[in-house]
Amino acid sequence: MKYKAIMFDLDGTLLPMNQEEFTGGYFKELAKVLIPLGVDGQKLVPVIWAGTKDMAKNDGTCINKDRFWNRFREEMENGAGTDVDVDKCMEATDAFYGNEFHQAKKFTGENPLAKEAVSAAREKCEKVVLATNPIFPMVGQESRLSWVDLSKNDFDYITSYESESFGKPNPRYFSEVCKKMGFLPEECLMIGNDVKEDMLAAKAAGMDSYLVTDYQILDSETIWEGKQGTFREMIEMLRSLS
Repeated sequence: MKYKAIMFDLDGTLLPMNQEEFTGGYFKELAKVLIPLGVDGQKLVPVIWAGTKDMAKNDGTCINKDRFWNRFREEMENGAGTDVDVDKCMEATDAFYGNEFHQAKKFTGENPLAKEAVSAAREKCEKVVLATNPIFPMVGQESRLSWVDLSKNDFDYITSYESESFGKPNPRYFSEVCKKMGFLPEECLMIGNDVKEDMLAAKAAGMDSYLVTDYQILDSETIWEGKQGTFREMIEMLRSLS
């Protein structure tokens, strides 16, 4: 099969991690930034999850960044903070993802094969995309890439909450990325570790999918019977492509 674009998930795919440990760890670091700005520490995590869910359900009428911060503003107005300047929270959060966020690297693992995988994909297609869930700002995507010795220059396109108006597991997220690349979904391959968010959503959009099993996230209601293998086996799969 000759693909025109190959897309990689980041968290749990290129970047090894236990999702719960990572999320809990980085939320604690983010709290250190937002609590001094008046956000209620007891309500911060529910507020973040509420905004994240809104991004996942985004219908394309606005970018995910606006969807998240609109919900954040609503939550602050409904008692999740005291005299909170949301614009200052936005600025502080952007700065956080380029600085304190790096403390969360300790909740992830090393992957010396990440660069090799992206290079193998580069040799087999026209475009290589980082199709990580667009719930972080671009600076947050770049920070996590650096933890596995990758950068934005290794990709032709990176999804972020500034650029996308859909999120995983909505198949329209993948459809829109394919459209932006100028390719049909059937000309693209998605590589990820999450059965629901990566495999099934990409398949529903018309793409081929490959499940990386090292840190796979299973959907209790479904079984993935498609292409799959370890990270190393995934690299060999890429090398075998026409």
